Amino acid sequence: MKNLRIYGKAPHKLAVLHGGPGAAGEMEPVARELSRDRGVLEPLQTAASVDGQVAELRAVLRERGDLPVTLIGFSWGAWLGYIFAARHPEFVNKLILIGSGGFEESSAVRVQETRLGRLSREERAEAESLVKSLESPVPSGRHDALPRLGEIFRKADAYDPLPCEPEGVEIRAEIFKSVWREAAQLRKSGQLLELGKRVLCPVAAIHGAYDPHPAEGVEKPLASVLRDFRFILLQRCGHKPWIERQAKADFFACLRGLL
Repeated sequence: MKNLRIYGKAPHKLAVLHGGPGAAGEMEPVARELSRDRGVLEPLQTAASVDGQVAELRAVLRERGDLPVTLIGFSWGAWLGYIFAARHPEFVNKLILIGSGGFEESSAVRVQETRLGRLSREERAEAESLVKSLESPVPSGRHDALPRLGEIFRKADAYDPLPCEPEGVEIRAEIFKSVWREAAQLRKSGQLLELGKRVLCPVAAIHGAYDPHPAEGVEKPLASVLRDFRFILLQRCGHKPWIERQAKADFFACLRGLL
């Protein structure tokens, strides 16, 4: 399958879900680490709608997964895993959310404020301009707008990042804009949180204390709707734990302990 990477030996009972939406490939470091002793699937979402990505994930897991699987979702992938587990509970035996966005509208504004507050004046002005161009219904003509915004926000999202090679991530702006528009509306309407009542498997959330997405925006709402929920806060850790110098080892130890 063109939209799937496979790591390790069968059985393939783990699947990692990237963020973005539209940042295919960013979970490769996690998949490779876990594949040292487990079979791991890395689906690459290509559909431009929430329903499309759910259907795409179902097809991948049905064809190549050893069901039921443990889903490990990062950022948007955390929401996708959560939505999928609610709609297809028979496919999922455990759900792990990493760096998830908040599940209520009240926490959404704080993310942008926190990020911008961590940038220099020049970076902040550029980021605000890029956000406006992405939100505009009229195409800006800047094909690098989303990748460049990602570069700026990665600086704001990390606490103490390790030096690393550029990620082989394919940024798809059209997927980001289309899927995020739907996802944001799901949260605003309350439907996103309500889906938690249909999640039957155990759920754990790993969250960095320095993540601009407020930890309480994940922990408190999910604790109110999920049957079996555990929240783990990692100190000295930003949005992406596996790049953090002071939290990487703790993150992988915690993640393996949950499997």
